[in-house]
Amino acid sequence: MDSATNTTANTTTTGTAAGNGDAQGAAPAPTVWPTLQARDAHALIDFLVETVGFLRTALHTDGDRVAHCQLDWPEGGGVMLGSHDPEAKWCTPPGTFGCYVVTDDVDGLYERLRAAGVTVVRELADQDYGNRDFTISDPEGNLWCFGHYRGEARP
Repeated sequence: MDSATNTTANTTTTGTAAGNGDAQGAAPAPTVWPTLQARDAHALIDFLVETVGFLRTALHTDGDRVAHCQLDWPEGGGVMLGSHDPEAKWCTPPGTFGCYVVTDDVDGLYERLRAAGVTVVRELADQDYGNRDFTISDPEGNLWCFGHYRGEARP
């Protein structure tokens, strides 16, 4: 895949171009994107990138507001976020978002986030259905659960 960097007055795009998988059979690009809004979108982006480990793939600003940001999870998928605008027709209140994120190294991520002083709201634990996971709260109050469970196979 092609690596791209594009910067204009209000747009920064970095990362790998989205596609439908490569010749080696990579998974297709995600088609479901959880979204959230933040009171301080720039600070939330910094937290998710610098502390948690998301990749900043696209950032579009309108002055000091984040109009759109795409953060990719290195192991697949991602989220989109922007600055909270209570006048927007499609907007959720900051701090009401919850997301489950798959990681192959749940123990390592847990230890790294705990060492960074991140608020852990549910400790690392094995679940009855076979998952091992934990939950953190970001600076806006959103909940992020990390575990190794990838969901059930399609029939």
